Amino acid sequence: MTFSSAVKIELCKLPVGKRCCAVAEVYGAFLYGNTFAPGEIKLVTESGAFGARLGALTHRAFGVGFDVLPREGTAGKQSYIVNDPVKLAKIADAVGYDRAAHLSHQVNLGLLEEPCCHAAFVRGAFLAGGSVTDPERGYHLELVTGHMRVSAGMVSILRDMHFDPKDTMRRGNWAVYFKQSGAIEDFLTTIGASGSALHYMTAKVERDMRNAIQRKVNCDAANVDKSVEAASAQIAAIRRIEQRIGLESLPEKLHQTALLRIVNPELSLAELAQLADPPVTKSCMSHRLRKLMELGAVGADAHIGPSSE
Repeated sequence: MTFSSAVKIELCKLPVGKRCCAVAEVYGAFLYGNTFAPGEIKLVTESGAFGARLGALTHRAFGVGFDVLPREGTAGKQSYIVNDPVKLAKIADAVGYDRAAHLSHQVNLGLLEEPCCHAAFVRGAFLAGGSVTDPERGYHLELVTGHMRVSAGMVSILRDMHFDPKDTMRRGNWAVYFKQSGAIEDFLTTIGASGSALHYMTAKVERDMRNAIQRKVNCDAANVDKSVEAASAQIAAIRRIEQRIGLESLPEKLHQTALLRIVNPELSLAELAQLADPPVTKSCMSHRLRKLMELGAVGADAHIGPSSE
């Protein structure tokens, strides 16, 4: 089951409330469904839970039922159709459309005066034409309709609800979408999917923690690689000094440092500094190793002057 399907199942468990909210919710579903025309209203869904809710909403809102229902036990996509002229007229009157002219594809904001009706309308739109990605994979929620003015109306409604959605046209359809996890969590909570919103928050925290750990591991690995590379170069320089003049020719502190590095190639500067006798600072150890690198450089004059450490 997809995350979108789980969200819709949770929404379909909500009780069908006041008639005004039932009208708003089924109105949103009709506008974001497959066909909303003077001669037919049609919604196609694979969700039996949504189909059952559609029936309950339509009866509560308009006192009518669907004329065409899927056969019992039907799997896959299922159609719910109203094509009876009397029922269609009743629905058109209830949503404020003049059927004699045309069934205009725009949002009648007069039906959505109460905040509860705003949420119900958006919930119906999401059930019919919405989707949300699994937070384990990314953050994206969208509502898709084939009607430009419906999409523009949805943007206006969401802004009235203090959301800041983006909108775009894609393959002949219009989409209103969110890509911020916080906005998606708030959206799901507002339309009644509080359980899914909590799952979204939890998944986001876990995903962020995994990403932070991975970045730390990558950073530590990179630092280890740099330390190993530096130690290898230091040891190579020390071996060249040994071949040219012998390590015994080095001043005592450099001699000690050279031996420490050869014996402990895996240690960091700070760890190596603590092994010196007496222990020295990391900066001091770095200075001594840098001096050894200079003395052991290819082509360098290996003569150790009296001022050398």
